[in-house]
Amino acid sequence: MKSSPVNSMNGKPDPDELKELLHDDAGHGRHPGANRGIEFLYDVPLQISVEVGRSKILLRDLLKMGEGYVIELDKLAGEPLDLYVNSRLIARGEAVMVGEKFGIRLTEVVSTADRVENLG
Repeated sequence: MKSSPVNSMNGKPDPDELKELLHDDAGHGRHPGANRGIEFLYDVPLQISVEVGRSKILLRDLLKMGEGYVIELDKLAGEPLDLYVNSRLIARGEAVMVGEKFGIRLTEVVSTADRVENLG
């Protein structure tokens, strides 16, 4: 009997089993319903965020904040922005304008192997 890809001790996915599941082309009948591939996951909603930079401040400075207050971030102007999906770094890119809104043009995507490894 095959174990679940989730480690029962800490609730995190086992990276080796996740790799096996992701690289298993259609399951070859090993699991009930496995021949459908991963298409059943396509409609799962994901939270996407873009990080411009980070900073640590003191509570007293937070309480002094108002309109026009400037917070210095740890990134330099022109450095790539970090794209996170469900709090996991997925890619880096640059800010672009899409009509009246901001967007991100991806310039570097974290490899699939690195993404799977960082799941746990």
